[in-house]
Amino acid sequence: MADYAKMYKTLFNSQTEAIEILQKAQQEAEEIYISAPDPDIRVLGSRGPEDERDE
Repeated sequence: MADYAKMYKTLFNSQTEAIEILQKAQQEAEEIYISAPDPDIRVLGSRGPEDERDE
């Protein structure tokens, strides 16, 4: 007969380890994002109808 308690504990422990790995990866990715320099964002001027004729 299968040892269901052992099977459950094995599965539970593996799932717990997988969750911990994913949480650590998420935290590391968040740290990379937070520590990155701000992007260089620029607002471009709008083009009027007279500017479109020059193309």
